[in-house]
Amino acid sequence: MKLLVTGGAGFIGSNFTRYWSTAHPDDDVVVLDALTYAGCRESLGDLDDRISFVHGDIGNTDHVVEVLDRYAVDVVVNFAAESHNSLAIIDPERFFRTNVTGTVGLLEAARAYGGLTRFHHVSTCEVYGDLDLDAQDAFTEESPYRPRTPYNASKAAADHAVRAYALTYGLPISITNCANNYGPYQFPEKLIPLFTALALQDQPLPLYASKDNRREWIHVLDHARAIDLVIHKGHSGETYHVGTGDEYSIEEIADRILVELGKPDTLKTTVPDRPSHDRRYLLDSSKIRNELGFTPSIPFDQGISETIQWYRGNEGWWRPLMGRAPVQESAAWQSRS
Repeated sequence: MKLLVTGGAGFIGSNFTRYWSTAHPDDDVVVLDALTYAGCRESLGDLDDRISFVHGDIGNTDHVVEVLDRYAVDVVVNFAAESHNSLAIIDPERFFRTNVTGTVGLLEAARAYGGLTRFHHVSTCEVYGDLDLDAQDAFTEESPYRPRTPYNASKAAADHAVRAYALTYGLPISITNCANNYGPYQFPEKLIPLFTALALQDQPLPLYASKDNRREWIHVLDHARAIDLVIHKGHSGETYHVGTGDEYSIEEIADRILVELGKPDTLKTTVPDRPSHDRRYLLDSSKIRNELGFTPSIPFDQGISETIQWYRGNEGWWRPLMGRAPVQESAAWQSRS
């Protein structure tokens, strides 16, 4: 198989590329990435002799068609996206350019190329809106889309575009909506790497005022395994939820990081909420479990400990990135209305 992995220098994309290169060593993997602030070529450095890397934008349809032709690609796996909710509040147009217009450009390239056996699009649990903290239900593949932030809305629009290209042009697509990912190589603006980096430097951990808001968590390599199953065993045109049922609040994550690193509880500090801060996401992942046999393999206790220790042991990777984040949490959006 010959894969084009878009956004492959980002957090999930680089881990997926590393996973696929190990699980399927005879396959050819091409990474296409625009290398924006969160795209780190260094995250793929150890794979240089096993993959091909192309610097480019998914919205440049002509270039993508040329890449698909040059490498005779069979499968596209689309991770390329702007994904930080706080930045989306400051610069929403950026998110719609990349996540919507960019995805349409990629779809147009796939349609013009005509040789794909699968166009797999990676989405998020956040397109469904949020749940009450005490709700007894979970989002299913049939749940209505009710995005509440610019980021969530841009991902929802991209999902609709992918499905429209399948119905209108016969593009062989699949979609996965996934729970919050954690693991190595995550840009240090997201919760776990940010709090770990701050704790290692004995700096305050900024917890939103709604610190009991919960997220469902999955290790990034379990996410990669799920996409592998969908590509090999999933049906064209289908959507699959990828989740674990493991829910933890922002404060519970902060506490685990502090205990793991032997840091004091006094490092926790409270900051104002961002606008439209979703309370809770939880996916019903019974479809992928029952139909494709997916089972998460990394327990959260093990995964979170290994992840924290990875950041502790790879300061040379994350420290240069700390100044590249284009928005400062808890401050930048407070003047916006």
